[in-house]
Amino acid sequence: MTSDTARRPRAFVAPLVSTLLTLPMAVIAFFFVGLSPMACDSCGDAASDRFDASYDVAFPVFGFGLLVVLVVLVAAWALPWQRRYAAARVWFAVAAPAAVVLDAVVFNGLVDWP
Repeated sequence: MTSDTARRPRAFVAPLVSTLLTLPMAVIAFFFVGLSPMACDSCGDAASDRFDASYDVAFPVFGFGLLVVLVVLVAAWALPWQRRYAAARVWFAVAAPAAVVLDAVVFNGLVDWP
């Protein structure tokens, strides 16, 4: 029998897989969020004003969401590599890429698209 405080030799697997998924997802999401102001290049004045006002709110919210993603990913790595933290480590590892998707959905919901 192993103790709950015994070191897990493969504890790095879940955070590693999460990192390999989360970081590219975050970069791609940031790329498309950065390109989204071009969606209203040909808009009229009223539509452009509505879009700009909503984008000015949505972009900082998106940036804060990426900080939350980073904190969750760091938490997955920072937990002690012991058996009793295995479930929490996996939950944090799963939550990180899910948080990127949620962040993108929130951004798209906040922007008043033309």
